[in-house]
Amino acid sequence: MNTEVLVLYFAKSAELAGLKSETISVPEELTSQQLWQELENRHPRLSAVREQVVLAVRQEYVVLGNQRVSLRAGDEVAVIPPLSGG
Repeated sequence: MNTEVLVLYFAKSAELAGLKSETISVPEELTSQQLWQELENRHPRLSAVREQVVLAVRQEYVVLGNQRVSLRAGDEVAVIPPLSGG
């Protein structure tokens, strides 16, 4: 089953995606890697930050990989790229 979540793009990721936020429909249960792939499918330019990006789901950091993520309607997913210069 799919659920709608709000994705917030920060800093470089907003520049690459061309927007600061959007609502998307994704499976309720998936891995952090699959979640990232959904975002990258929508915005291929995000691949530029794939190696350094961190996701935050309900304000908790999630590392890209096989970590399971459970999403509920209205959850916030933040895309946090590396801070420039640092």
